[in-house]
Formats: sequence, structure tokens, C-alpha cells
Amino acid sequence: MTIRATATTELGASVGTIPTASEQSDCRVPGYEQAGPTVLRMLVGTQLRRLREARGITREEAGEAIRASESKISRLELGRVGFKPRDVADLLALYGVGGDGERTTLLAVAEQANAPGWWNAYNDVVPTWFEPYLGLEQAASVIRAYEVQFVAGLLQTEDYARAVIQLGHPTAAPAEVERRVSLRTQRQRILHRPDPPKLWAFIDEAALRRPIGGAATMSGQLQHLIDIAQLPHVSVQVVPFSAGGHPAVGGPITILRFPQGRLPDVAYIEQRDAASYLDKPADTLHYWDIMNRLAVQIEQPAATTTLVHQLLHELRRDTS
Repeated sequence: MTIRATATTELGASVGTIPTASEQSDCRVPGYEQAGPTVLRMLVGTQLRRLREARGITREEAGEAIRASESKISRLELGRVGFKPRDVADLLALYGVGGDGERTTLLAVAEQANAPGWWNAYNDVVPTWFEPYLGLEQAASVIRAYEVQFVAGLLQTEDYARAVIQLGHPTAAPAEVERRVSLRTQRQRILHRPDPPKLWAFIDEAALRRPIGGAATMSGQLQHLIDIAQLPHVSVQVVPFSAGGHPAVGGPITILRFPQGRLPDVAYIEQRDAASYLDKPADTLHYWDIMNRLAVQIEQPAATTTLVHQLLHELRRDTS
């Protein structure tokens, strides 16, 4: 699946199965309680595709069973649209899934997939192309990110985030800016929950030397990086100027991996007003290779802490 979405307002693991009803609690998929509709739609769609293919049924035949086109079946299986309970029930009947167990589970998760995520409250500042990422980020068990111009969003202080947002939205009203800052800080809660994802962030040295928001804001941001890197599930590596050319040259990259292998890895490539979501093994393996080679080539986390301390000292010295 390659999703290419254009903006309207702003800014590999193998596929497994959805657990049986006895493995669930309150109709939730273990490991995906925070996922929101995007990821749950992908989970249900993936399982429907597996069931259809196991029966040797074509998408066209499946479409006829629910009075829809082949393209709608494709969209359902890719998790790009919501589910009607009747459609899911009819497809499960066609695929020979009856009684309790898997049928009950899939119908429950399909219903849950139609409920909005917490970020729906921010729909006035969340572009259509970014909404899927919020669900993927909330559900991920591993997040690897490379940033060129800015500190990764999950590691930004409020003051730094505010300065970055104002750069991208120079005409936004103060209230809108604060809404965007609030959304970013809400996203960061995943790093402090009982089951946080493993975050491995690569940040170009240029981003740390660029005084976004002024010296005081940048000083606070550098100190925050030092502090948060102490968390056992957070690793930060700086890509120093001394590294010269490196494998990730070209732009920001984020790769997400999900619990228990029930979804394929996703590589998220963001531009200013659009984003691509890549989950074909050839694509994700390419980006994993880039990240792995980058991790070996650049400063290790301990050396990164030393470098950030040095940058912080230089900033404070120059502004004293």
C-alpha cells in the first residue's frame, strides 16, 4: 500500500491475525488500545483480505456479496474507509466465518474502528493527510525518526513547538497556534504511559544549532533532550557535521513497527503539504537499511549526550 494524500488544511514485520475473542478484554485488541480508527481499520481490513484469499474469492466476488464494487473491497482491505456492520457480517458469511470466536471479534473491532480517536477534537488543525499518522504513532511499539531541520515532534518542548508552528503558520491566530501546540504535547504522552514505544530519534546537528525561538527557547530544548534521553525507551543520536554525507540524506523519515506483528511496518515520508505511507516490504526494508547504516555511522547515544551538553554550554556562553 502506498498512500499519497494532499493537504487541505495543514500540518518488515509480517502480517499476523487479530486475536480471538477470548484473548481480548472489553472488545479491545491487546497492544492497540490507543490506536484509534486508522490502525483498527487496517487490522480488520488485513484480516478480511486473509480470509478472502484463503477461500480463493476474488475482490469482485466479494464486492457482489455486499452490493459494492471491487474498488470498495480494495479500500476496505487497506483500511482506508470505515466499516458498515452489515458489510462485515456479509463478508464473514461469504468467507465461512460463523458462530462465535473470530466472527464476534472482527465485528467488535470493526465497530470500534468507527469510533473517532482522541485527536478528533483537534480536527480543525489536523490535515487529512496527517490524521492516519496520529493513529499509527499511538499504536506503534517502535518508532525510528530522522529529522533534518527540527527536533522530532515527540521530543519538542512547548516553547520550541510553538516557535516551529509559528514558522509554518505565520498568519495563524494565537488561539490556533496554541491548539497545535496542545495537539503536539498530547501526542507526547505515549512516551510516559506504562507501555511506551521504543523511540529512536536521529537529529541532524544543524537542527540543534539553529536557534529556533531564540536562545532561551533553544536552551530549554537542548536541556530537555538531555533529560528525556535518560528514559530507558528513548535513544537520541545526533548526526554531526563531521559525519559528512550519510545514508539518510534527502529529508525526514519515520518508520513505525507495531505490537505482535499484526500490521506491516510503515515508513512515513512527510513533505510540507503532503505525506506518503509506505508498507510494502521492499519500501520499508529500504528505509530500515538506511536507519541501520545511519545508526552505525554517526555518534552513539553516549557521545550524543556529550555533544548536546557542549552545544548547550556554547549557547549559554554566547548569550551570557
